[in-house]
Amino acid sequence: MSVNVNRSVTDPYYRYKMPKIIAKVEGKGNGIKTVIVNMVDVAKALSRPPTYPCKYFGCELGAQTQFDLKNERFIVNGSHDNNRLQDLLDGFIKRFVLCPECDNPETNLIVSTKKNGSIAQRCIACGYGGQIDMRHKLTTFIVKNPPDMDPVSSTPNKKDKKNKKGGKKNEQNGDAEEPSSPEVNQQDQMAQNRAKGGAVDAPPENDGDWENDWGDDTSAEAVKARMQELSGAAKGLTLSNDLEKTQAERIDMFYNHVKQLKDDGMLKESGKEITGEAERLDIKDKAPLILAEILFNDNIVQQIKDYRVLLLRFTHENHKAQKYLLGAFEKIVGELHKKELMPKVALILKTFYDLDVIDEEIIIDWDKKVSKKYVSKAVSEEIHKMAAPFITWLKEAEEEESSEEEEDVEVVYSHSAKDSIEMEKKKEPKKVEEDLDDLDIDDI
Repeated sequence: MSVNVNRSVTDPYYRYKMPKIIAKVEGKGNGIKTVIVNMVDVAKALSRPPTYPCKYFGCELGAQTQFDLKNERFIVNGSHDNNRLQDLLDGFIKRFVLCPECDNPETNLIVSTKKNGSIAQRCIACGYGGQIDMRHKLTTFIVKNPPDMDPVSSTPNKKDKKNKKGGKKNEQNGDAEEPSSPEVNQQDQMAQNRAKGGAVDAPPENDGDWENDWGDDTSAEAVKARMQELSGAAKGLTLSNDLEKTQAERIDMFYNHVKQLKDDGMLKESGKEITGEAERLDIKDKAPLILAEILFNDNIVQQIKDYRVLLLRFTHENHKAQKYLLGAFEKIVGELHKKELMPKVALILKTFYDLDVIDEEIIIDWDKKVSKKYVSKAVSEEIHKMAAPFITWLKEAEEEESSEEEEDVEVVYSHSAKDSIEMEKKKEPKKVEEDLDDLDIDDI
């Protein structure tokens, strides 16, 4: 059975098709593994070496992969069903196959030969040319194994080259150059690399699966040492099928991921990574709850401005996410910083509104019902009471806008009197997208 290469396209006459992944689970206990029976056929439909999607599965699942190139066996350790692998393949296709401009899969990857190689993508259909995002772990493998030097096609050439150099030695050893299990040869190469002082994160060139090195020593000390050597991206990988975990567990994983980025001072520049992690864990709508807990304190007004772009990645045209953010706002104001923030409720809501983080209709809809979902009913009533002047202005402004489209009004919170709100007219219309230069809305 075949499916569309881009499964977001539902047109049955879509010309680009690929076989559905067929996975077979073998073994049991610690030796259980998943063999992707038709990996070669799937990869051929994508015009990519079969090692690429197989390695991608290993990166996403945090599992070791094995390539038996001679027998066309591509293995991912652990038990994984067809649907899960098919969903992961969609991610590979989006990152490494589809053209970012026209979504056409007729693309080629071009690997730079420089020391710190990069990967360019060229689209035959529309002529697009650009760089692949190098933050994914698979890019390291691609740089070491370019498409035109994939082990499946290059193995015969290597053998011929060795035969020329080895001469009689190769004739005497027969098939010694081609072991029945390529994984054994790969482990030998890794052992040689370690003996020469090579680092774990710098595998030997053309290494089929350097992660197999992890199986050499399973002592607690060795495991701890290897975990410390993981890169920031690898730490985000999970050792199991994360989507099978409960939502609470996935939310905890997302919290730890974002908290680590903040502790490392990398939060603002990691917007795409954070959005991708929320999507991977299937909690994008609820992500503002976690973000608010990490980003906001009693200086929330300034912090909304500082992290506006990050918040918009989740709330832009996403009403569910906006409602969860309002819930987080209630909790921060009503429980965590009540004394400092309760008098500033109107100013906080105004900031969310002015920066387009939360839409007008969502705020008005929130005001219609006092909820005890995030805080007690009494506290929620107090928050709504403090928000009343802003809500009143918002409703009146909405009526005025219907007759005066070119004029907008702005609410300014006056610190001289807690509940006073001044009305000011702005001469220029509001610009929704003015601060979104570095935000790709398509990623939201």
